[in-house]
Amino acid sequence: MLRYNLSYWERETFFKDFDVAVIGSGIVGLAAALHLKSLHPRLNVAILERGVLPAGASTRNAGFACFGSMTELLDDIARFGEDQVLSVVEKRWRGLQRLRALVGDENLDFQSLGGYEMFTDDEEEIFQQCREHIPDFNRKIGAITKHNEVYKQVDELLPRFGFRGVRHLILNQPEGQVHTGKMMAALLRIAESQGIKIFNGIAIKRMEDSSQGVELETDAGWTLRIPRILVAVNAFARTLLPDTDVTPARNQVLITHPIPNLTIEGCFHYDRGYYYFRNIDGRILLGGGRHLDNASEQTAEFGANELIRSALVQLLKTVICPGRPVEVDAWWTGILGLGSVKKPIVERYSENVVIAVRLSGMGVAIGTLVGQEGAEMLLNE
Repeated sequence: MLRYNLSYWERETFFKDFDVAVIGSGIVGLAAALHLKSLHPRLNVAILERGVLPAGASTRNAGFACFGSMTELLDDIARFGEDQVLSVVEKRWRGLQRLRALVGDENLDFQSLGGYEMFTDDEEEIFQQCREHIPDFNRKIGAITKHNEVYKQVDELLPRFGFRGVRHLILNQPEGQVHTGKMMAALLRIAESQGIKIFNGIAIKRMEDSSQGVELETDAGWTLRIPRILVAVNAFARTLLPDTDVTPARNQVLITHPIPNLTIEGCFHYDRGYYYFRNIDGRILLGGGRHLDNASEQTAEFGANELIRSALVQLLKTVICPGRPVEVDAWWTGILGLGSVKKPIVERYSENVVIAVRLSGMGVAIGTLVGQEGAEMLLNE
């Protein structure tokens, strides 16, 4: 890390008179900054981002506009209770609508292709549990989404997709998919058009709140003092706030080369959502498998896990695209922010600091709402 002091010119020209700084330029940070400007247009708002691009999950996810597969929701209800789970589903749904309103479906490349959950031959028992809950879920989640038939068994579509060993499909009809690169580019354009200053390559290593404002120390060695701070670094929250209930979780993701005559359309979940895949540009994007090596994947470091990558390739070639010439084009990793509960943290950390983190792998859905709620809390004296 290059260490240096800011010159007088740099301090006076680029870092003077900010009212608020948002740490993190992902979905949450950009949504928060834009909401701050919409509430108080004269606010001088800066975003500080450690990466060249948002470094975390916002540009490294699968682009699922989803709010809950049935097995995930049933697991969560067993752990946390129905009321809490339905409350989080409602936030995810509202967050998706706010994202679409803020960015626009064309800029998101939003496609309402539905979200599927697939069940293999040896998952008949859990499928039957899900099928029994379809009427109840359609009533309760339908009241949130205003869709009469949210979940629907669609086994008749299986021949079209060409999977091997998949016996049942349950479709979540209101779900869709987005192009997260286009989404983030649009959010950055909107932020810049609103006069929000975005600084990349600035990593914050220490933060201290006082009556004079919040002092931020950067990895480069120089400091800033800004009146109010919103922390929106999700999985990396503990680097600034060590006592925060956020655990980083790395996810392995691949994308194939283009596959001729690909008939798979939509977002697909498998094995309680631990695996997920979708179509994009005539390719398959596939990720997950974290549960195969949880200990190693509880890390904020990007990098490969060969055990998981091997399992993903096996799933791709034997179940998703069996008997077809399919090859991996590229790999990457993204870092999720998990915790003891699947509920975002939006709270005042200290007098001048608010945190908006822990999206539990649902950043596309819930990130806009979390950022906007954090902005409102920061302005609420």
